Amino acid sequence: MLGFRFHDPWWLLLLIPLAVAAYVSFRRKARAAVLFSDVGVLKTLPRTAAQRIKPLLPWLFYCGAVLLVVALARPQQGRDDFRVKTEGIAIQMCLDRSGSMRAMDFVVDGERVNRLDVVKRVFEDFVAGTGDLPGRPDDLIGLIAFGGYADAKCPLTLDHDALVEVTRSITIPEPVFDGRGHIVNERLLQEELSTAIGDAVVMGVDRLKDVDAKSKVIILLSDGENNAGVADPTAAVEAAKAFGVKIYTIGVGSSGVAPFPMIDPRTNREVLVEQPVEFDEKTLRWMADETGGKYFGADDTAALEDVYAEIDRLEKTVSEGRLYTEYRDLFRWFALPGLCLVAAQVVLVSTRFRSLP
Repeated sequence: MLGFRFHDPWWLLLLIPLAVAAYVSFRRKARAAVLFSDVGVLKTLPRTAAQRIKPLLPWLFYCGAVLLVVALARPQQGRDDFRVKTEGIAIQMCLDRSGSMRAMDFVVDGERVNRLDVVKRVFEDFVAGTGDLPGRPDDLIGLIAFGGYADAKCPLTLDHDALVEVTRSITIPEPVFDGRGHIVNERLLQEELSTAIGDAVVMGVDRLKDVDAKSKVIILLSDGENNAGVADPTAAVEAAKAFGVKIYTIGVGSSGVAPFPMIDPRTNREVLVEQPVEFDEKTLRWMADETGGKYFGADDTAALEDVYAEIDRLEKTVSEGRLYTEYRDLFRWFALPGLCLVAAQVVLVSTRFRSLP
């Protein structure tokens, strides 16, 4: 539904003195410029087109002035602000972006891709329903990305298009090199490439605890073990249980060894090198069991479909979200005609319809 508003409506008060000036102007009787003893003969003359148009010239000015005043008030058009009430649940996604997510042990359309890219693709499918999944249009969904620390990327929202765009921007931390090829952010990089599962879950619980919903869910997607952060998984689980939050955990990728992209110093080309990966399935399964959730092993995209099917069976509650308006300025459609009318009036009364004296 299209909405209309004035961004600066106080300018419309100028219409009051403008209306008064127009009223006085049209009520005032014109006085003769040249005196004649008898003008009866002149009254019998036929009225020319110019004589019929001339009384309309003041209307050009006042109509143009009205349009300029409206333009100053900045008319805008957009979608109306409104609240949407839907049947849904509150979901907080916790997405691992640690260094182990670079492992390229997934194959999509015949090509190897890293774990993070697959997770983001299936997450978009899960939220927006762009693939095999129907989407979650009625759910409040938020996003937390975590490596060595947890970072709230998107609050709980019904604006899933914005959520998907934020998800696409998440990347794995990369080294920064100076002019001599040395890594300048080595200490920070090592911290960012770690995995703070406990901190991410605690932040997710904090985002959900005040939400008025009967079903509160954290979906934790990780491929590693908790080796960073302040809170450990035990403290995170206790916090989740205290506020009635269920944790669904998804172990992403294979265990043991996985191919990682590396630069071959001899050829300066990217090659895949098998490296060991640490995967704490036991802790992930325990976190899910303790909070009434479920653990899934995600070595393919079918795991998130199972998560969706499980969440869909949860009791639903009314969620309320606010969709904000994007307005488009329309002032030019009033300012340009207004200037043209005023300019036309000034030109006409100064040339063809000039009065004497």
